[in-house]
Amino acid sequence: MEIKEAKNFQPIHDFIQGEGVNISQKRYKDIQSIYAKVDTSLAEDTLMYEVYTLEEDQPSLGSLCWGLSVLYPVSVCGECNMTRGHYHCDPTCNEFYYGASGEGLLLLTDENGNTYAEKVKEGSLHHILGYQAHRLVNTGNTPLKVICAWSSQAGHDYQRMEREPFSARIFKEEGKLVIKDLIQKD
Repeated sequence: MEIKEAKNFQPIHDFIQGEGVNISQKRYKDIQSIYAKVDTSLAEDTLMYEVYTLEEDQPSLGSLCWGLSVLYPVSVCGECNMTRGHYHCDPTCNEFYYGASGEGLLLLTDENGNTYAEKVKEGSLHHILGYQAHRLVNTGNTPLKVICAWSSQAGHDYQRMEREPFSARIFKEEGKLVIKDLIQKD
């Protein structure tokens, strides 16, 4: 019997390394529209976050994806840095997030449009139901690293996110988190 080395490796506080790793980088100019205000003092080429993914070449039913999201501690007019956020195209496909390092929030929107957050920190584990919109927010002063596992059938629906945005935004004012609701309740 032959014993082979693993094709990929991920130290818990580092990046995914090895064969077939895809890297997507989002710079401020790419995601400017997701923030409440445009920050003219922030360079357009500022790296906001990176996503490392490992997916099968020929995915089939039951195939899994592995990823690492790295959000940098950037403030946009006081608003905490965040991912675009998305829904899954297939609402039956759940996802897991694992806090590897840093601190932040996982924003979730349920099937009734209610938004809530879970604290993300080293060791936290988050089960995201397939129908929930989800977005990561870095609330700390160091990079927020979150490991993700999901079905290759899930898909990412960013257009729905644009039509149905999160109802809350996270700001830092005088070192404290401030949640600003976008939807006024009667």
